[in-house]
Formats: sequence, C-alpha cells, structure tokens
Amino acid sequence: MDIFITLLILVAVLVLPNIKVVPQAKAYVIERLGSYSQTWQHGLHIKIPFLDRIANTVTLKEIVKDFAPQPVITKDNVTMQIDTVVYYQITDAKLYTYGVEHPISAIENLTATTLRNLIGELELDQTLTSRDIINSKMRSILDEATDPWGIKVNRVEVKNIIPPRDIQEAMEKQMRAERERREKILQAEGEKKSNILIAEGEKESAILRAEAKKESQIREAEGEAEAILKLKTAEAEGIKLLKEAKADQAVLTLKSFEALSNVANGQATKIIVPSELQNIATLSTTVSELFKKEK
Repeated sequence: MDIFITLLILVAVLVLPNIKVVPQAKAYVIERLGSYSQTWQHGLHIKIPFLDRIANTVTLKEIVKDFAPQPVITKDNVTMQIDTVVYYQITDAKLYTYGVEHPISAIENLTATTLRNLIGELELDQTLTSRDIINSKMRSILDEATDPWGIKVNRVEVKNIIPPRDIQEAMEKQMRAERERREKILQAEGEKKSNILIAEGEKESAILRAEAKKESQIREAEGEAEAILKLKTAEAEGIKLLKEAKADQAVLTLKSFEALSNVANGQATKIIVPSELQNIATLSTTVSELFKKEK
C-alpha cells in the first residue's frame, strides 16, 4: 500500500507538471539538453522531465509597437522629430528565439536608422507631403531585414512629424496667407458673378422695355392708320352718295364752308365770305330732299 502511494506521489510530482496545454495563437520553443528540440503549437503536449525545458513562449498575434520620436535631418538641413508605429507578426518562433538578442530593441533601432536614411534624401516639403512613400519604403526595408529573425513587418506608419518651432510658425504664416488669398479670390469671383448677373438683368430689362415700347408704337400706329382708313372710307362713301345724287357743286360749296369754319377757329380778325355761300340754305334743302327720296 505504501508503495502504491509512493508511486502516485511520484507520478503527481514528475508527470503532471510536465503535461502542458498550449493555447491558441501561442507557440512554445522546447530545448532538450540545452539544444533546440521542437516548437509546440496549440494543443496538448508532454515534456520529458529533466531533459526538456520551455525556452521561450511566443505570441503569434500581430503586435503594434509605438516607438518614441526620433531626431532626423532632412536634405535641406532641417532637424525634426518623427515617431513611427510598426505592425509586425512573429512567423517563426525558433528564428525569433535564436535569431537576435532583444528583437524589439533591434526593430526599434532598425526603424530609427532606416527613417534617418530615408528622410536624409528628402527636403522638408517633400517630407511633409510624402508620408505614403516613406511608409511603403520603410515597410519594405524592415520586412526584408527582420526576415532572418522570424518576424514579418506588415505595416509601418509615420505617426507624427514635428518640425522646429520657427519652421512651424513660418508654415502657419504661409497657411494663413494662403487662406486669405483664397478668400479674396472667392470674394472677387463672387462680386464678378454678381455684377454679371446684375448687368444681364439690366440688359434683359432694357430689351423688354424696348420691345414693349416698340409694340406699343406699332399698335398705336396701326390704330391711327385704321382710324384714318375708316375716316377716309366714310368720306369716300359720303362723296360717292353725293355724286350719285348729282350734287357736285353742292359738295364743293360744302367743302368751302368747312374751310371757312377752320379759318374762323384761327386767329384771323377778318373773314371773307364767298358768294357761293349764299346758296347754302338751298343746298341743304336739296340734300335733305335727296336723302328722303333714297329712304
């Protein structure tokens, strides 16, 4: 009985601690007698007591590392501070464990030197407007350099670019001047469009007034012409009737009377009465009798 209990204690002491369950997105690097033996992926594993040991526990998730700002000098000798964010993932636990000492520090230093080399080839304005180019080149260089370490660099982002204070003030003044220039241009364009619209409105209004005046004059002239035509038609009809009644001399006498009447309405102080007007009463009687016969 004592032997059985002793065996159970030995099993509990030696076997149970060596049963390992590797979780998802983890990898265990196993060494046997000081040398690399194998890499455990997720699942149940048993370690040989006194021979095997877990040399390193590695996460396989993507890791985001925000590095502190680094001083860099541009091609036109402007010193600025730039900080970067590196997204990387461990693809080989063995290479990550044995490839480089302190891999995170190695990535940070590699990032700083690569950034200095890239910015040294660019001027200040290019640095501020070429973030995508800088990110792409840095990712390519870092990914190639970290491949022997079992690390894959997925993305590199330039987080902040901080130029010197005097450069910032100059840039702010330039931006303010540019905004004022654009504002003046927009204001001038607005006034120009407004003046054009006003001029077009006045032009259309003048055209409409001219057309209305023209139409009014045309209608007035047509009305006068029609009135004159009707008057002349009536006179012609009257003369025709008198001629048909054989009253030519009477017509002449009547016209003479109308002319006399017009003269009397003027400023003349003396009126000469023709002798033919002595027969006006007789002429009027004759005309009246003719109209009665025609009726």
